Amino acid sequence: MTERHMIVLADDITGAAEISGIAFEAGHQVRLVCKNGSAGAGVIEGGSAGVGINGSLCSNTVTTKGTTVIATDTRSMSEMEAAAETRRITSAISHLPSTIFKKTDSALRGHVMAELTALMETTGYQRAVYLPANPSKGRIIKDGTYYVKGPASHHGEAFILLHETAFSYDPEFPAKTSVLKDRFPGAEAKGIIMPDAESLDDIRHIVTHYNDGNTLFAGAADLFREILRTHQTLPQPLPVREGSNYSQGVFTDGRLSTPLPHREGLGESLLGVGLLGESRLILCGSTQSRVLDLGIPVAPMPKEIYDGSNDLSLWDVSVWEQHHSLILTIPYTYRTGKDVAIHLRTVMAEMAKCIVNNCLLPFLAEGQEGGSLIIEGGATAWATLQALGWSEFEIVRQYAPGVVQMRPIMVCANQSFRSENVPLVTLKPGSYPWSGVLG
Repeated sequence: MTERHMIVLADDITGAAEISGIAFEAGHQVRLVCKNGSAGAGVIEGGSAGVGINGSLCSNTVTTKGTTVIATDTRSMSEMEAAAETRRITSAISHLPSTIFKKTDSALRGHVMAELTALMETTGYQRAVYLPANPSKGRIIKDGTYYVKGPASHHGEAFILLHETAFSYDPEFPAKTSVLKDRFPGAEAKGIIMPDAESLDDIRHIVTHYNDGNTLFAGAADLFREILRTHQTLPQPLPVREGSNYSQGVFTDGRLSTPLPHREGLGESLLGVGLLGESRLILCGSTQSRVLDLGIPVAPMPKEIYDGSNDLSLWDVSVWEQHHSLILTIPYTYRTGKDVAIHLRTVMAEMAKCIVNNCLLPFLAEGQEGGSLIIEGGATAWATLQALGWSEFEIVRQYAPGVVQMRPIMVCANQSFRSENVPLVTLKPGSYPWSGVLG
């Protein structure tokens, strides 16, 4: 089977980054784009024109043998808004000669049925296979029920019902049941199939069985890896090879110019050789974040801001001037609710924007080497990138599953260009481990 350009829609930014990292490791040219109301960047490119984020066409072009990942942020919208946004995007891309994949959360969060229905309506797919299982991470579906692998005991491996895990406390999409038909009633009537999958072999069998060109696939990372494999001429996705265009950070159309050192292994530390002198701003914005002992100063969010103040002057980040690196944290957990979550990520994003624009960017403009913005937590990542006005990225490397480093692409008059004076951005989902990536 020949390669086709693949378009992935992901409902949050860290899910988009995870998929981008998988495609990058398979040797694809990858562009990650996200909605930004103030930008005019092209999001989908194909042939001689691309689809802009406002639905218009732009002149950017890329090779069709690659992957474009669109972070839609629809998980943070209402169900009606998410469906409308999905229709808008898919209507704009449905004419392109591409394979479409819908990335969904592996813990069933998001407006899954509304988005899949809207996507099917606008693309013409008559059925969809929805497979959120991630067996490689201990998340399986058996007899229509979702299980998460728990800690091992002397009795062997133990699997826990999804609604008996911490996902039951999710503020926006709590897991109240582990039975997929109860969580998504009416799916079958809409042409949405939800098969069991307890292993990677199960996923391969499902893809082989349903891969007829008329079926939309939607699900988590393990499903995407298999879809990617079936849409390549190679029998298996290959790792990035030293000396290849991809390992050198150069796209085949020549738009990237600065070689990047090849990194062996997915677990190499962000604080490893060649990065020790970097200036780093680390945002611990997930409710599951833990403060990392990295020898970098920590600036916890003041209680007054946590309780509702928007006065950033209360947040003492003056230690940046001495160390040129800083960790921003939220040390309290006693407030809950959507309004609280929005306040916290908005304030975190505004403080990050202040530090990046007033400290980090001038530091890099002086000719200092290196510079990283590292963000844990999808909602915080989205809010921060939106605040900075960065909406288009090229993938640089994947350090570990879900931990992806990328470079912002500046856009002017629909033309993309690189700037060496912009920090690299690394994203990590809040529920994923760092796996030694930060030392």
